[in-house]
Amino acid sequence: MLDKVYEPAKVEPKWVKIWRQERRRVERGHENDLPPYAIVIPPPNVTGALHIGHGLDETLQDVLIRYHRLLGQPTCWVPGTDHGGIATQAMMEKQLKTEKLTRHQLGREKFLERMHRWTADCKETILGQLARLGCSLDWEREAFTMDGPRSRAVFYAFDHLWK
Repeated sequence: MLDKVYEPAKVEPKWVKIWRQERRRVERGHENDLPPYAIVIPPPNVTGALHIGHGLDETLQDVLIRYHRLLGQPTCWVPGTDHGGIATQAMMEKQLKTEKLTRHQLGREKFLERMHRWTADCKETILGQLARLGCSLDWEREAFTMDGPRSRAVFYAFDHLWK
């Protein structure tokens, strides 16, 4: 007999663990002449949690990745999150407003520190949601737009364009 109300906390941790273990065993490619197939997740902004639109988008990407794996193509589905600077700042200022504070009162360093904590929490939430959806991402390749390699690449590009 099924419970009247679905309680994901009873079910999801077991399956997330199994999916992650199985994902480690999925071959990323075969020795054949098929071209590689890759999707870089259009990174959700770290401004909260995923919504139904993200769920649909990630489901479609998962179907495409699994299909190309079945064809024997080397595949890579890169998970990532985006700091969404302006959107994240707006969310942070909204939070500060409930505390009757402004970013100016906090100062730049404290404001950035809070934004980084906020983005870390959101990133954990979002990636956890993707794992619970069963997305077959290449978790070892997870990227964040503000991490070292991406920050250096952006700086290089802007510097190059400036010069």
